[in-house]
Amino acid sequence: MTFAVSSTDFHYEANNKTHHTSEITGQRLILRRGQAFTITLNLHRGSQPEVDKVQLIAETGPSPSEASGTRAVFRVSGPPVRSSWSAAVQNSSSSSVTLSVTSPANASIGKYFLKIQAAKGIPQTSALGEFILLFNPWCADDSVHMQKDNEKQEYVMNEQGLLYRGCAESFSPSGWNFGQFEEDIVDICLKLLDVSPNYSKNPGLDCSRRSDPTYVGRVVSAMVNCNDDRGILLGHWGNDYPGGTPPSRWTGSVEILRQWSLNGCRPVKYGQCWVYAAVMCTVMRCLGIPTRTITNFDSAHDTDGNLTIDEYYSVSGQELKLSNDSIWNFHVWVESWMARPDLPAGYDGWQVLDPTPQEKSEGVYCCGPAPVKAILEGDTDIKYDVPFVFAEVNADKVRWVVGSDGSKQKSYSNTRLVGCNISTKAVGANEREDVTHLYKYPEGSKTERDAFARAVRKRNGISDITPNGLDARKPPASGVIELSIKLQKTPVNGEDITFYLHIVNRNQSSKNLSITTVAQALRHNGRPEDPCWKNTQTIKIGANRETKVTLLVPYSKYGASMLENNIVKLTAIANEEGSNEMHMTEKDVLVTNPTLSIEVKGTPVLHQEFKAEITFTNTLSETLRNCLLSLSGIGLIRTKHETPIRTLGPNNLVRVTIPLTPTKPGSRMLTANFDCNLFRDVKAYKTVEVKRVY
Repeated sequence: MTFAVSSTDFHYEANNKTHHTSEITGQRLILRRGQAFTITLNLHRGSQPEVDKVQLIAETGPSPSEASGTRAVFRVSGPPVRSSWSAAVQNSSSSSVTLSVTSPANASIGKYFLKIQAAKGIPQTSALGEFILLFNPWCADDSVHMQKDNEKQEYVMNEQGLLYRGCAESFSPSGWNFGQFEEDIVDICLKLLDVSPNYSKNPGLDCSRRSDPTYVGRVVSAMVNCNDDRGILLGHWGNDYPGGTPPSRWTGSVEILRQWSLNGCRPVKYGQCWVYAAVMCTVMRCLGIPTRTITNFDSAHDTDGNLTIDEYYSVSGQELKLSNDSIWNFHVWVESWMARPDLPAGYDGWQVLDPTPQEKSEGVYCCGPAPVKAILEGDTDIKYDVPFVFAEVNADKVRWVVGSDGSKQKSYSNTRLVGCNISTKAVGANEREDVTHLYKYPEGSKTERDAFARAVRKRNGISDITPNGLDARKPPASGVIELSIKLQKTPVNGEDITFYLHIVNRNQSSKNLSITTVAQALRHNGRPEDPCWKNTQTIKIGANRETKVTLLVPYSKYGASMLENNIVKLTAIANEEGSNEMHMTEKDVLVTNPTLSIEVKGTPVLHQEFKAEITFTNTLSETLRNCLLSLSGIGLIRTKHETPIRTLGPNNLVRVTIPLTPTKPGSRMLTANFDCNLFRDVKAYKTVEVKRVY
């Protein structure tokens, strides 16, 4: 009797453990490319274990072919062949044959079918089973290879992390559950690739190109938003979110991905930049590409590609919406680690990918991968989208004051405001790592000026520009009147914002100044609301003197604008009597909300119940209504726990105790969120260590 297989043992648990996928499941085969795995072929009684007379077939995609690299036919021979599929006998008996099978390190990722057939004569093919193949940062030949184990643990294996939000002078982390190893997430991530326009246009080519993390990164960047396709998230920036979830309420990716998949790949409402980035981080880590979230404070959105952000103000201090350029309080994207063989040497490593739909790239709302090294050096001729990202971290800000007759007066040009405190979670710790130096040289240094000159030259095709010719890169000259805004104390939601305007007259004569100060709620994408408070006064300041003017923005004026974003822009404009001279200053102020806390009761032990206690106190002077308190945590709680609270009076406390039974061991994160009618986005996180009992 010839070689005949009765069943196949894929050794799920052992293989998945060595391939770092056991966190996903032990009930099916999930592998990483470029690494051997073991299968045992159980033979029919009387069958001859002559493996040299059979060959294996590995196929992926709807139309697999050897020419496209989505089908491989290979004999059971000897040691692994570096660039192709191979198989070798580990041991053999009259009833079974155990093989070591190795995929190439450049194989396409995706769902594979493994088959067996006779090597000679009429081929009779039998199905052995299926498996999923992912990128492999543990494999030195894989283009996503990462050297350090602690970095792989952080950027591939860690299911939770921190996202930094706020404004440049005041920001904080919030916890996020990525959940890339929840069992159904890998299937959802592969579905995401299969519903992309690239797959619809040419499935065979798309599956073939899934060997390249650069290509996969661009596809995922486009598919996390839904602007061109059946993508995951619908973006919305405002205070009302009809028929959906406010972006600030999300605390993890799994709920979003499951909702998208279960609802027929219809977009989930709603996302903003940190939600887009966090979901993309989940997908990329799930597929095996090391990825981290990055927050850039005072992040420029340069719509016309001139590396300059123009802002316009009225003579009364109100910011006008005359330009599509903007500076976001913060913007979040991801970096993914990969080689770039499509580029000249020197651009391997971290690559910026941004799924937030801002501008189109080659006709599609996606961004990157842009090498961080190219951004640092100003190499704006390198693909993909380096000019756009360079502007996000290093554009000039030019401020204009618009007169009543429509004339524009340049107030000043500043090179130091854009791209501050670029942040990510540190490896192995719930701490912040500042990565600004990876994106830009120290402001004002010769190397920074050289990089900016190079960026302008390559972006605009200019051959003779020099750093000395970039006047806009020079710090603004000191005027005879200097204005600055200083807070008297940290603003707290529910209280008045108290600050003073510091005025310095460096002229040799006194000045009469008409000063208008306004407050505007600021969305995190840099777009201001209409003024909620305004003050106008006239003062006289002596020659070479300075003075302070104390001001107050009542809570009754700004409170109603704080629902979605807790940032107030304070702007002051001083007009000199008898001249056309105008002087201006501004400050973005983060208004802090009441705090939320999580306390663990008992010792978290795998499969044993413990409790989490969430506490919130209303420190405002008015009653909160339509409150919602939620708790989630991958491996700690199966579905998000939500507690509605109809009203919560001033100085009243609410305490909710929730029983939890861990299903995964190790370091896990609880994330809590509190919303009400007056504000959203009150968050807390707590890391717990779940122990095993042996």
